[in-house]
Amino acid sequence: MTDPDRNELDAVRAAFNEIAADYLGRVDDLPALNYDAAREALAGFQRSLPSEGIGAEAALRELYENGLPATGTTSGPRFFHWVVGGSTPAAMGADWLTSLLDNPSYAWVGSPLTVELEILSLEWLKDLFGLHEDMTGVMVTGASMANFVGMAAARQWWGERHGVDVSEDGLVGLPAMPVLTSGYVHASAVKVLSLLGVGRSSVERHTRDAVGRVDLASMEASLQALDGAPAVLMAVAGEVNAGDFDPVDEMADLAERYGAWLHVDGAFGLFAAVSDRTAHLVRGVERADSVTVDGHKWLNVPYDSGYAFVRDREIMAKAFAYTARYLADPTDSRPVLGGLGPESSRRARALTVWTTLRAYGRVGYQRMFERHLDLAREMVELIDAAPELERLADPLLSVVCFRLNPGDLSEEELSELNHRWSVLIFEDGRVAAGATEYGGQIALRPTVVNWRTRSEDIVEFIRVIRELAAGLR
Repeated sequence: MTDPDRNELDAVRAAFNEIAADYLGRVDDLPALNYDAAREALAGFQRSLPSEGIGAEAALRELYENGLPATGTTSGPRFFHWVVGGSTPAAMGADWLTSLLDNPSYAWVGSPLTVELEILSLEWLKDLFGLHEDMTGVMVTGASMANFVGMAAARQWWGERHGVDVSEDGLVGLPAMPVLTSGYVHASAVKVLSLLGVGRSSVERHTRDAVGRVDLASMEASLQALDGAPAVLMAVAGEVNAGDFDPVDEMADLAERYGAWLHVDGAFGLFAAVSDRTAHLVRGVERADSVTVDGHKWLNVPYDSGYAFVRDREIMAKAFAYTARYLADPTDSRPVLGGLGPESSRRARALTVWTTLRAYGRVGYQRMFERHLDLAREMVELIDAAPELERLADPLLSVVCFRLNPGDLSEEELSELNHRWSVLIFEDGRVAAGATEYGGQIALRPTVVNWRTRSEDIVEFIRVIRELAAGLR
């Protein structure tokens, strides 16, 4: 077998059905990580490019059977590292269909369904999150590119306030663009400013404590010192270490008072809007000029899927103007989504988003979200009941920040102990939760966002990490 053949398709489909059934039957019980098995499995892939291929079915089976040990079970219920959701049954099925159809979602003229469903799904998400009705959305790879869209629009707005179309003429001759934020600003947002030519040094962090909480008085003083010059404020809805929030409404007041652009990075925290228990945490988000959120976090759709919303569509379109004679005319009444974001080659991410929202609706997502809040509270109770574990923050959402503290060590010794503990957890692999630094202290910050996670997974997580901690002592 040396080239693709239509006769292979039935065998591939049958093989995939078997693979899917096998994996879905095992995923709840697979270890989160197994580095020893991964190294052994990866060694088997190291070979020269074959002269003759083995055919589609054989290659697919080899990939699954030999490669599975080298995968992290990020879609499983005991992977609490980063902020990783699973894929709902509806989203998973739609993702298979997305690959089957293989439609690039660039312009309506090439793929009416995927473009129209992207627009509709983004309208549904605006409704779910309580965003301003004037927001224009676009789907991107994740929070980094969503922040890129928001900051590109902010840069375009800022340049025009100085009388310059920066998308056409660049930043040469302009002063630095001030970006005022708290200590909660995510590394991806800072990276984006570098990519946009604004620079990492343009970020002003106004903090009032070691954790990074915003100092609004300091931020306002900085705005006053600009004497009317434009600035960008960046609020964080759900910071990564303990899930805390910047006061979005108060920062919106500052933006309004000083004529600044307000960007809200809500990668996972924006989901607070779906429940009456937490909606107050994002009060004021409807006043933002740009907002970002990730779908492969709490929406539980497959990687990769992020969303950017910008209030001023004209500014957004200027920032990403893109055309060529062979492409769709951007002035055509039929939508061209490739002109509203950084990507022209675009996977049809809308199919998973539309399908999962259609399958479960507002109430289904509210129930899942609140179940995760309850599971996080269950984790808190188990931590508080363990004498050697010390919780460092009260979770507002489902990030639980705590450390190992047997009570007889210095802060330096505790940091070293918790670092060793976090490494041991990953090497053991039964569960996964990574270390962070919170207020100068090394800690774990497991996050519950996967629809598969159950009470027994929380209990097992605490049991495993306590067992490993006992071995360290």
